[in-house]
Amino acid sequence: MQAGAFPFRHGGRRIAAALFPLLLAACGSQPAVEARPAMWLVEDGDTHIYMLGTMHALPAGTDWDGGKVATAVAAADELVLELSPRQLAEAGRVFRELAPREKPLAMDARLPPTALAAYRRLEAGSDFGGDALDDWAILVLMGQRVADEAALSPSDGVEAGLTAAFDKAGKPISGLESAESQLMLFETLDPAAQRAMLVRAAEHAGDAVRDVKAMAADWSRGDADALAKIVNEDVDRVPAARKAILTDRNRRWSAWVQRRMEQPGTVLMAVGAGHLVGSGSVPAMLEAEGYKVSRVQ
Repeated sequence: MQAGAFPFRHGGRRIAAALFPLLLAACGSQPAVEARPAMWLVEDGDTHIYMLGTMHALPAGTDWDGGKVATAVAAADELVLELSPRQLAEAGRVFRELAPREKPLAMDARLPPTALAAYRRLEAGSDFGGDALDDWAILVLMGQRVADEAALSPSDGVEAGLTAAFDKAGKPISGLESAESQLMLFETLDPAAQRAMLVRAAEHAGDAVRDVKAMAADWSRGDADALAKIVNEDVDRVPAARKAILTDRNRRWSAWVQRRMEQPGTVLMAVGAGHLVGSGSVPAMLEAEGYKVSRVQ
């Protein structure tokens, strides 16, 4: 359950897939697909930090760990994820603690009729219990349902595969955030922004599966420009979400990379693909600070 955002023009399924494993607790099987996701390298004389953009959940059989990713995995002394395995295991508990509203509010009081009808279709067969939950928590459950329908599984996602590989090699794994800090991004988001995201998500729920599959295809091709367009056109519609979910986190992670560059060694940093594309991305922030950043896949 790692966290991430949604919003937005198409209901946030696409950006949700890029940013938050939390939203993608689904399963399914698909034919094998060869993926070569975008990856960058920031380096100096004695420090090398690979930055891999991930999909937190993928169709079964996706081959994403070849090419330069295999080189980075072999070379890295340590793996850094958004959430360490221990924090990832805590995410469900934290979600259950933060998600309930102080006072229930019926969904028909939150959503206009068209959006409500689309929400009910997505919810069909498994009542989300939305009346008792905060708006952001309902978005999480909607993201899970979309992932289920798109046959995406976190057990086949990049983080799961990297964790298994580094565990097997006896290499350390750490995280940039805690489960609580990730989910508090949503819990503390302005209620009006939460409601705007929920309404947009519900209005376009019918397009969600198609959109998340299209995003996965862009990621598989390593099409950073296409991913940046998706992220920007979605979050730009909810500025408060852009700041909390992308800009502020990218700035913190860029600062982490700069501190880590002061120590020798090789690191593989794997975070949601939306954080590594576009003008406000981690690579762009590092370049603006004068670091040598190159795309290696």
